[in-house]
Order: sequence, then structure tokens, then C-alpha cells
Amino acid sequence: MSVPQPNAMTSSSAPKRRPPRGYLAVIRTIDKFTEVTSYLFVIVIVPLILANVVEVFARYVLRAPTMWALDVTTMSYGTLFMLGAALALLKGAHVRTDMLWERFSDRTKGMIDSLAALLLFLPTMAVLFFISIDDFFHAVSIDERSSSGAWTPVIWPLRGVIPLTAFMLFLQGVSELLKSLWAWRTGEFLTKHEKIEV
Repeated sequence: MSVPQPNAMTSSSAPKRRPPRGYLAVIRTIDKFTEVTSYLFVIVIVPLILANVVEVFARYVLRAPTMWALDVTTMSYGTLFMLGAALALLKGAHVRTDMLWERFSDRTKGMIDSLAALLLFLPTMAVLFFISIDDFFHAVSIDERSSSGAWTPVIWPLRGVIPLTAFMLFLQGVSELLKSLWAWRTGEFLTKHEKIEV
């Protein structure tokens, strides 16, 4: 009498359903785009660090604080924070209330995520994009400058980050919607996010 192997498939365990090739290709393309561009955006950390190092040295060693470091720090940090939002969405790092969420089945989670993406997230990102792109073009046309200090740098590049962020979040939102729709339909998520504790 043979003993069934632990890895042998039993009658109750069905093979995992896979989405159509085109469906997966769209998800993988968007995810890869988000990942690659987000890692490129990390270069913004260079002016953020340099501005702070120069400011500390100038202020405490030379006793001559700069008039530009605060603006560079603020704009670099804001840019880094916004352009990293799409990667955070991909990795499942955005804030979620887990009190009830962990008790839901994958199918229920997929339904909630799908409806939230369709009714709230994607429309909000679309509206944010169209409003902020107008603000960006207006800022360029008037050569808008910061009024926070004597340096008065142009701030249209920072205004341009807002529609770019909305576009990237919308794009990644489409990928997350496709994953959620699959979970709603099949009861299985295509990807599992690692739990991030804060």
C-alpha cells in the first residue's frame, strides 16, 4: 500500500488558475515601469542630502547660513515623497486599516479594492492630473517663483511633479485594479504584499 507524498496533488486541490497572457502582460509592464522609474527618481535624494550638508557646514562652521538650502531641501523632499507614491502603491506600503481587513477572504478583499479603485482612486487621480497640469502650465507661463525667502527660485518644476505623480499613481492604480478584479473573480490574489509594520 503506497503512502501519498506530501506534495502530491489531491482531488480537493485544483491547479491555480492563471489569467490570460495579455492580462498578465499589462500588469507586468505597468509594474516594471513603476519600479524602474521610481528607482530612477531616487536621484532626487542627492540634492536633498547635499543641501543639508552644505547648510549645516555653512551655519555651524562658517557662521554664514545659506539662503537657498531650505528651498532646495523642501522641493527635493516633496519631489521624492510624491514620486515614490506609485512604488509604495505597488509594494502595498500605503496606510490601510487592518482591524477588519485581515478577516476578509481574498475574494472580498478583491471586491473592496476593485470598487475603491473604480469609484474613488482612479477618478481622483484623473481629476488631480487635469487640475494640476493646468496649474503647471500657468506656473511656467508666469515664471512663478517662491516667495519664502530672498532666493526666490522658480517653482514650476515642483508644480510639474504633481501631474507626473497623479499620472504614475493612475497607471499603477490600473495594475492594482486588474489584480483586484482577478482576486474578486477567482478568490486568489496574483501577488501578495509583505506586511509592513510602522
